[in-house]
Amino acid sequence: MNLSVCTISLRHSLISLRQVGEWAACHQFSGIELWGVHAMNLKNHLDDEIPWLQQRGLGISMLSDYLPLQKSRQVMVDKMHGLCRLAQACATNKIRTFAGDKGSHEISSEERQDWTVRLHHLCEIARDYGLDLVIETHPQTLADTKESTIQLIGEVNHPSLRLNFDVLHVWESGEDPFTFIKEIEPLVAHMHLKNVRAKSFLQEFLPGNVYAPSGSREGMVQLFEGVFDYDRFLPFVMTDTSLWPMLDVSLEWFGPDVFTTLEKDAKALFSLEENLLGLVTQPQSATTI
Repeated sequence: MNLSVCTISLRHSLISLRQVGEWAACHQFSGIELWGVHAMNLKNHLDDEIPWLQQRGLGISMLSDYLPLQKSRQVMVDKMHGLCRLAQACATNKIRTFAGDKGSHEISSEERQDWTVRLHHLCEIARDYGLDLVIETHPQTLADTKESTIQLIGEVNHPSLRLNFDVLHVWESGEDPFTFIKEIEPLVAHMHLKNVRAKSFLQEFLPGNVYAPSGSREGMVQLFEGVFDYDRFLPFVMTDTSLWPMLDVSLEWFGPDVFTTLEKDAKALFSLEENLLGLVTQPQSATTI
């Protein structure tokens, strides 16, 4: 497993990429999932920042953004080309997006067909740059249920299409993450891990709340303390799938005390991995930010 920290976790913080990198390297993370707006603001500095990260054993595991399927084709295509150039500058091969901004139950068949044709075109562009387009399983998109996600894979029908398996959102949809991940295993390129106190708090992960500085964080809890049972699911992924040895995994945290929380979750995750697989993460000298 290659563990990443998401810079979206620091969306309301004043902190540099090098500070994130210093902390990540000292806490056994191997990657940084870079939020698109952060990458855009760093674009004139990436020639210096990426080699600096690589010297510390870190890479950009994924560039995470939101492609506007609902806007004009030219706007969408222009943004895709810009993201592909950014991804290349970041030395990553993955661009994460959502499959639109409407749920599968609320979109017309005509609009769905238009969006899937557009996604195919975006995959063509990604392939031309040597990249994969990674669709996240997420509410209010075309990847909001197992049925719609599998249908989407068939409709887009492109070898550059991959999936970011957001475990909590899959569970939120009412699907069984254990069976679902086995069905789509060859397409899983990334995994998001987060948890919630109870189902009644799931609305806190809606974009309007997540991106608001004053949004509620009451239901956001550490990875192994929430309602979803990662103590069962992660061992299943480690031993019952072929994904774990090379899988990119991000701890996605939107609450307060970012570094304290991520450090605790990472330690618990590494401990689970060591106990189950005998893999030991070598400690480094700690850095506090």
